Amino acid sequence: MFERFRSRRARRGVHERWKRTDTRRVLDVLFRNLDGMAFRCAIDADWTMRFVSDGCEALTGYPAEDFERARVRFETITHPDDRRQVRDTIMAAVEYGRNYRVEYRIHAADGREKWVLERGLAVTDEAGELVLEGIVEDITDRVMAQLQQAETELRYRSIFENSAIGMFQTTADGRYIAANRALAALYGYDSPLDLIERIADISTGLYVDAGRREVFRTLIRNEGVVHDFESEVRRADGERIWISENAHAVLGPDGEVLHYEGTVIDITARRRYEHELEFRATHDVLTGLPNRNLLKDRLAQAIHHAQRSGHRVPVAFVDLDNFKLVNDSLGHPAGDELLRTIAARLTETLRCDDTVARYGGDEFVLVLGEQDDVQATLSTLERIRAAIAQPLRIGAHRLHVGCSIGVALYPDDGDSVDLLLSHADAAMYQAKTQGKGCARFYSRAFDGVSSERLALESALHSALSLGQIDLYYQPRVGLDGRPRGCEALMRWQRPDGFVPPDRFIPIAEETGLIGSLTDFALMRACADAAAWPETMRALSVSVNISSRMFADGTLPERVRHACASTGLPPQRLELEITESLLAEPDQGVGEQLHEIRAMGVRIALDDFGTGYCALAYLRQFPIDTLKVDRAFVLECDQSDDARALVRAIVSLGHSLGLGLVAEGLERASQLGELAQLGCDEFQGYMFAAPMPLARFIHWFASEPAELRDVA
Repeated sequence: MFERFRSRRARRGVHERWKRTDTRRVLDVLFRNLDGMAFRCAIDADWTMRFVSDGCEALTGYPAEDFERARVRFETITHPDDRRQVRDTIMAAVEYGRNYRVEYRIHAADGREKWVLERGLAVTDEAGELVLEGIVEDITDRVMAQLQQAETELRYRSIFENSAIGMFQTTADGRYIAANRALAALYGYDSPLDLIERIADISTGLYVDAGRREVFRTLIRNEGVVHDFESEVRRADGERIWISENAHAVLGPDGEVLHYEGTVIDITARRRYEHELEFRATHDVLTGLPNRNLLKDRLAQAIHHAQRSGHRVPVAFVDLDNFKLVNDSLGHPAGDELLRTIAARLTETLRCDDTVARYGGDEFVLVLGEQDDVQATLSTLERIRAAIAQPLRIGAHRLHVGCSIGVALYPDDGDSVDLLLSHADAAMYQAKTQGKGCARFYSRAFDGVSSERLALESALHSALSLGQIDLYYQPRVGLDGRPRGCEALMRWQRPDGFVPPDRFIPIAEETGLIGSLTDFALMRACADAAAWPETMRALSVSVNISSRMFADGTLPERVRHACASTGLPPQRLELEITESLLAEPDQGVGEQLHEIRAMGVRIALDDFGTGYCALAYLRQFPIDTLKVDRAFVLECDQSDDARALVRAIVSLGHSLGLGLVAEGLERASQLGELAQLGCDEFQGYMFAAPMPLARFIHWFASEPAELRDVA
């Protein structure tokens, strides 16, 4: 029995020794492979190490024996700013017998700074002494990631709050979670919080069209994002603006939608610009009426409806009578105001389903809807004429404007847009030629009149190349009866006869041919004058310049080229312009006239007295001569009013140091009156009609005695 006891005790001893050995082996394996370092240290001022695992070298760069032999103290490698925190945390845990956990920084042997997590507990060792046992592990990567994330979040928050672009987060069901100041300002709210609290439902509280929010949600649900989502929204004050949104869904770990976030920009200006471009493509900018493009579309629709209903559609061409006189007398701004007023009157006079369009210049076209009763159409036309005839005031001027109207009926006078417009135009032209202020319905007999104008326009294109355009010269005579100069006047000689200037010059201005005609007149007049006999070298030559020639700013160069290429001294050239041109600052008229005058070329103001010319313009622009209009000249020997007007013009001109030329003289009595009133030079059929170059040279050489007798 004793032997069995001894045997059992021996086996128990072996077992205990094996357990102790195995435990040490397990602990040794754990310590060797621990990610960090295990330690036991005294609770003293130096945290004297009793045991340090081999992992300390990977963590700190120092071997375990450096700590165990006190060559390196752990508190020494702890960041100075963190030492107080570490000691206070540990001592508090010791005092209350709790575990502790503390994060702090250390300086490794290679100088790198690391973040560590220390966890431990105060225990009693084999000798009964209170010691610390714990583990220190490297958490640098985690802390750096957290810091980077925090920095990113801070940067995002800064961008979010300070961005000039509106930014938001919303729930899927349409409530704002977050908004920045830019978004609040864009929508007219005092602050982001104000916006979030006052817009409870984005669908109805923001979008003008509540359905836009559902479209927004559908796009995100299907695509995950929305790009350039444009909508009209209401600001806090009720103003409507256009926005463009870019947004995406933020998903949770399981793919569920947490919220939407995105950006908003104001595109109201862009939308207005696009609308303006669309408007300009279909409307006349000056009057706001439909232009030719929209007119043709509306007329095509009216024809389509009439085809189904069997009704007639009247198309009326309305042309303002004497509009050019208003434009020339008061200037283009006054003409523009007149057109706007007439456009408004036409719109007010007609029904809402009628169309009023500006066709161009002073022409309007009306599509009067479906009318079968000609008497009803006549009644409408009479209302139109009465509306236009109402007096109107532009500035200090009270004006009376009439109109001529031509009408074509669908389907009687045409079954297409172009044919109806052409026939209405022909009827209007006929109304104008029969006394103005009239209305005419289209007749096939009008086709010849319209065709004649088209033929004239076509022939004018080739008139220069065919040598049909020539210059005639009409002399200007001084008080002594001797010629002082002449005016170059264009004449068009066709095989079938002369075409009067008042017929082809307006066509040239409308079609753009006036540039070629002016270049011809300048070059030809300068060349002729440069080649005149020696006895005529003191004469100057005047060339009429259309206001259209100032539009592109090239007139000074054209004049310079004409003088240089022909050898005519600029001092012998005079350009004649009209009063209305001086009121056109947008064309750079003043700059061009000053440049031309600086060359030595003289400037004459033609037909003076018929238009509106502010006295400031006479001082502002380099005018040398005033040409008294023939209307005053013709009546100066018969009318006290005409005589008084001429006296005023002459007095004004002389006070400004300008020369005075009276044009249109026909009688000796006119010459006597004008000479007594102080005119310097005279021009008219009384002296000589415009004549070709050869006859003009011969006329000058003859120097008729009757001229000297008259003087």
